[in-house]
Amino acid sequence: MNIDEGKLHEFLGRFVGDLGAAVHAANVVIGDKLGLYKALAGAGPATPAELAARTETHERYVAEWLAGQAAGGSGAYDPATGRYALTPEQAFALADEQSPAFVPGAFQLACASVRDEPMIVEAFRTGAGVGWHEHNADVFFGCERFFRPGYAANLVSSWIPALFGVPEKLQAGARVADVGCGHGASTVLMAQAWPASTFTGFDYHGGSIEQARKRAADAGVADRCRFEVASATAFPLGGYDLVATFDCLHDMGDPVGAAKHVLSSVAPDGTWLLVEPAAGDRVEDNLNPLGRAYYGFSTLLCVPNALSQHGGEALGAQAGEAGIGRVVTAAGFTRFRVAAQTPFNLVFEVRP
Repeated sequence: MNIDEGKLHEFLGRFVGDLGAAVHAANVVIGDKLGLYKALAGAGPATPAELAARTETHERYVAEWLAGQAAGGSGAYDPATGRYALTPEQAFALADEQSPAFVPGAFQLACASVRDEPMIVEAFRTGAGVGWHEHNADVFFGCERFFRPGYAANLVSSWIPALFGVPEKLQAGARVADVGCGHGASTVLMAQAWPASTFTGFDYHGGSIEQARKRAADAGVADRCRFEVASATAFPLGGYDLVATFDCLHDMGDPVGAAKHVLSSVAPDGTWLLVEPAAGDRVEDNLNPLGRAYYGFSTLLCVPNALSQHGGEALGAQAGEAGIGRVVTAAGFTRFRVAAQTPFNLVFEVRP
């Protein structure tokens, strides 16, 4: 075997970056759960002892954590004072949970997904699926915190306004179904924005529905925002003005069956808001950092869940416009277009 030393060193350089990123993920979760980022952002630069005192944690652990954050670009260090700090940009992304750029939820989801790696290894061997409900609870909470910032930044301000006639219906009073709602982040955001409309969130996972009900009550929208346990192929029909699915169609074992059920449930002049991860139509279109992240999550979560369900068609998180288009066309929809997009999502308007 002939080894090109230059190419080998280039690969090993990427490996060091990957290794650091892998262990950095757990350290982000630690900083998030212990309030280290918020304390550093809120009260300003601190020595390890000062930050440990603010957060009631152990100084030696905090010292190592802070050094690692500075080494990885998630913090700044001043050798003259021995203090660490967050830049405004770092604080915006790491310490402000209402920020559209808040990232710790993504790391929480990543670490939780990796925690269930033994189940996925076995699934590789057997071809069996691993259902969403089989994962540890941090997968559910991390998923909510991962996606909510993007929904908060885009759903009300740009995605729904891009749909023909939908904002007017919501303003006047519409019936909306949010299918695969998880903890209800998207459902609650819509209910807060359009108080004249009523919203029902559906998810097959009972634990997520319990959390969604709590989210609606805490937000003060429980009177017009309810949640029920139901799958995407069996939620109650009802002539909805708007049916929404957020980052979940590709997780379903029978996406065509789910799309057919949406067609049966939407009013003749209704709309399906279909949001999916950003992707090109070919593997080679997705060989980039975002594609890498989505393929990774898809291997650990999306494909196993789809293979655990009836139908077993696993679209994966990088199905792209062409893949999603094939599903909605096979289901009988006649109008399908990209209504909006972000670096992370494709937003489709689908109509009967």
